[in-house]
Amino acid sequence: MPKYLFIYHADAPMKPEPGQEQEAMAAWGRWMEKVGPNLVDPGQPVGISKSVGPEGVSDRVVNAAFGYSIVEADSIEAACELAKGNPMIDGGGSVEVAEIMPIEM
Repeated sequence: MPKYLFIYHADAPMKPEPGQEQEAMAAWGRWMEKVGPNLVDPGQPVGISKSVGPEGVSDRVVNAAFGYSIVEADSIEAACELAKGNPMIDGGGSVEVAEIMPIEM
C-alpha cells in the first residue's frame, strides 16, 4: 500500500495557550486513533526552519514545516481524507500530503 508524508505547516509556531497543553495532546491522540492502523509513523514536531538558496541562508521561511507523520492509504485522495480533522488544521495551519515514492535500486 502506498505511503504518504503529512507535512504540518503554519505561518508561525502553534503553541497551546497556557493550561491547554493536555487538551492539545488529547486532540492529537483522538486524531491518531481515528487514523488507526493507517498511521505508520506518528512523526515528530520539528524545530525552527531556515531556507537555503542561491542567495545564502535565510531565517524567513514562508509556511514553514512544524512536523510530519507518515500514513498508508490506497490513494492520495484517501490520504487527504485521513488528514481531515488533524489538530494542525483546527489550529489554523495546514497539512501537505505527498506520496512517498520508493526508489528501486
